[in-house]
Amino acid sequence: MKKQLWAWMMACIMLPALLHAQAGKVSDNLTLPSKILKGDRKYAIYLPPDYESSSRSYPVLYLLHGAGDDQTGWVQFGEVLHIADKAIREGNATPMIIVMPDANTGRRGYANDIKGEWQYEDFFFKELIPFIEKTYRAKKEKRYRAVAGLSMGGEGTFTYALHHPELFAAACPLSAATGPLALEDATRWLKRRGQDSTVSDAQIKAWYERQSVLHMVNNMPEDQKKAVRWYIDCGDDDFLFEGNSLVHIAMRKKEIPHEFRIRDGGHSWGYWRTALPEVLAFVSASFHQF
Repeated sequence: MKKQLWAWMMACIMLPALLHAQAGKVSDNLTLPSKILKGDRKYAIYLPPDYESSSRSYPVLYLLHGAGDDQTGWVQFGEVLHIADKAIREGNATPMIIVMPDANTGRRGYANDIKGEWQYEDFFFKELIPFIEKTYRAKKEKRYRAVAGLSMGGEGTFTYALHHPELFAAACPLSAATGPLALEDATRWLKRRGQDSTVSDAQIKAWYERQSVLHMVNNMPEDQKKAVRWYIDCGDDDFLFEGNSLVHIAMRKKEIPHEFRIRDGGHSWGYWRTALPEVLAFVSASFHQF
């Protein structure tokens, strides 16, 4: 009886430590210096449960927030710590580092602007990724790097993987903005922002061709069709359904392999929280498959 009581007491003492050891860690107010953006940039990061106790390196998922949020969005509203820990614990995702950069400070968005005055995409590839791979035990090969994001971050996911298919094993745009669907849409977008009179037709055309997901898919080189594994997810009540559906149709016509999901829901965190476990499973399969 005494032995049983002792065992029970020890279990009670050890349980909190065991549970803590199985938990990952999130920091959401970190910074890195940027010469390109002329100032410090914030980012959040998720480190998997065994990061502190191991010496091995990990694959990396760059997880992009939407308009109006910042690097804390996926932490506070997306519950990335709880969802990633659960997926890893249950064997549905491999342990990975998740990086969540801030694209809401200074100017909003993940793209280089039309005039070349705000080069966020350059910052992402030339400064953020090298910084992460130098600061953390991150695997540096394409096969261990993925990108995902919601809404504005879904657009960033599309454009980053389309611009640099040599850098990502997988891309998962969720409820994504897809940029201008036609050149006329780009002109109207700039006119609403009062920029149409300050840029040339050539600049508008170049910007459209770089930011229109539909244009890039329709003009994708043959040797890039299988370069990235695609997982596209958009709710049936989402106001961005048209662009996502047109991109899916274009990918089917171009015979670009991809997964396309339409689930019940709209443009909300409730929808994206249910999408994240599938994203983690999908990118994990990419990390193992290549």
